[in-house]
Amino acid sequence: MKHLLSAALVVACVGSARAQDAASLDRPGDEQLMKLSATGVQVYECRAVAGGAPAWAFREPRADLFLDGQAVGTHFAGPSWQHRDGSRIIGKVAASRPASRPEDIPWLRLAVTSTGEGALAGVQVVQRINTRGGALAGSCPQTGAVSEVPYTADYVMLRGTP
Repeated sequence: MKHLLSAALVVACVGSARAQDAASLDRPGDEQLMKLSATGVQVYECRAVAGGAPAWAFREPRADLFLDGQAVGTHFAGPSWQHRDGSRIIGKVAASRPASRPEDIPWLRLAVTSTGEGALAGVQVVQRINTRGGALAGSCPQTGAVSEVPYTADYVMLRGTP
């Protein structure tokens, strides 16, 4: 019984921390247009660093986007999100919060800098939340090496102010 209570408290605390992290990226007046889940990789490249050993640098994301379990688009460099109807948005990081585990990429609020017609029209802000995986740690073997780290996340498409 004692272990079950401890486990329940841990789950409640982690869930509460995740809710607080998401809330810290919210702004008054945000209106959710859609929530897409993503499964893919974060791509890193080993690059030379002035006066030091080479280090991993983020290069790009590559992920498939899903709405209610159905594939609806892709996420890629830019950062960009493209719907299967051809509509596309590009974002720029406006705020960042660390994820709850070091192996998870940060949660982000991104201001949309370019938008068009279609399903993604009207999206002004993208939040990346509920991340799992994607972070790369450690030294890289040699300049030019590439590493792809699997991740999942939710991308919340919002009408709001960055």
